[in-house]
Amino acid sequence: MTRVPLGPPRRRHWPWSHRTPTGADVTVAVLLFLLEAVVFVLGVFGHGMEAWAAQGDRERIEAAELASLAWQSHFLLVPVGVAVIAMVSRARWTVVSQLLAAALVAALLVLARHDYERSHPVPAPRPGPEYVPCYSGSGRCN
Repeated sequence: MTRVPLGPPRRRHWPWSHRTPTGADVTVAVLLFLLEAVVFVLGVFGHGMEAWAAQGDRERIEAAELASLAWQSHFLLVPVGVAVIAMVSRARWTVVSQLLAAALVAALLVLARHDYERSHPVPAPRPGPEYVPCYSGSGRCN
């Protein structure tokens, strides 16, 4: 006796084979956004408290500022990575919220870096050996 197949073979279901349901997608998007916001604020607050606890010690304050900048730049990878995972899972609202979170973290990182650069200007270059200063009333000015 021969067996007759009943239908096409069942396909394996991968996360990207179907779109994520909207309700679950929105819920995960909001929860991840809030979780990342809380972690980011606590991280920046912790580094700010370290700078405050330095009590005027410039080396410790600068170390805390640099640590905060490094932490923010590493934290930027979190929403980008979650956005990639959400893209694979076809969760469009999670992707949108994570890209928004990444844009906010990037903007705050740029502002913090700009503030650090403005507070630490590059010193003027030393004049060469051929430089002769021009003093008022001297006849050596060109």
